[in-house]
Amino acid sequence: MELHILEHRVRVLSIARPGLWLYTHPLIKLLFLPRRSRCAPRCKFFSLTETPEDYTLMVDEEGFAELPPSEFLQVAEATWLVMSVSSHSGPAVQAAGVTKIARSVITPLAEHHVSVLMLSTYQTDFILVREQDLSVVIHTLAQEFDIYREVGGEPVPVIREDSSNGFPRAQHGPSPTVHPIQSPQNRFCVLTLDPETLPSIATILIDVLFYSHSAPREAASDSLESSSIPFFAFSLIEGYISIVMDAETQKKFPSDLLLTSSSGELWRMVRIGGHPLGFDECGIVAQIAGPLAAADISAYYISTFNFDHALVPEDGISSVIEVLQRRQEGLVSEGS
Repeated sequence: MELHILEHRVRVLSIARPGLWLYTHPLIKLLFLPRRSRCAPRCKFFSLTETPEDYTLMVDEEGFAELPPSEFLQVAEATWLVMSVSSHSGPAVQAAGVTKIARSVITPLAEHHVSVLMLSTYQTDFILVREQDLSVVIHTLAQEFDIYREVGGEPVPVIREDSSNGFPRAQHGPSPTVHPIQSPQNRFCVLTLDPETLPSIATILIDVLFYSHSAPREAASDSLESSSIPFFAFSLIEGYISIVMDAETQKKFPSDLLLTSSSGELWRMVRIGGHPLGFDECGIVAQIAGPLAAADISAYYISTFNFDHALVPEDGISSVIEVLQRRQEGLVSEGS
């Protein structure tokens, strides 16, 4: 297997809902006018996710430069590097394969105290690590993967130093925090779109992202089953579009332009975290992706500024909740 460290240097931001109006214009420019002129830098990594709390933006440095500072904008301190996994003979692992890379990438990084963010798209899965952790990432994964770093669009092999001096061995630290999970009632679609047809849905997309807002409904505190929540994710990465929306929102779009898998599968969400998770805790993704991998359950995984979200096949949501509850009970027992 190959691990590719892409050229993108990404910033992770939160836009408060009351301040969305301030960023509507620059976000529309990034969505529909990624290249303003022949000489202007081009934003090649753009991901915007609406959640009940805020809007999470993952954007490269070129896109970040378009956003004015304000009291409504929170910026994570770190710069994040983007990685993807591919086979020696084929393209990147398909999006539902996040659980397939859990054991080989996410779990070893958690054991070495490396925090990760995940962004699954229709086309592939992206793993984001802090730039400052890159040397530990390479050291940890070099035995399992052939590692390449993109330079000028070309993959250059990364040579790992033989010496392990300065790199801690994987060790069992304190038991990870057990975060509560909830499953909103929404039924989600994972879709793509030919970039050439993006202007055809521009009006609808702008309305859904920026103007059609419903107040989030709170779930009962003791219930895993919450009401439907506002959630919409749009990614435009290296010319490929990925959209996650609930089935009701999909009805607003022309059915002949949005593309999905031949099965037309619908997905349910598992939402992780009872309070904002932050970026320093390690193993959050592994707590979810690991048990799902062990149970051979495919998933999309989308990290946001405050919470994490896994999308699993609709017909398997009960099994997923059971698997994750057993995992949580085991963690509680280990910590007691």
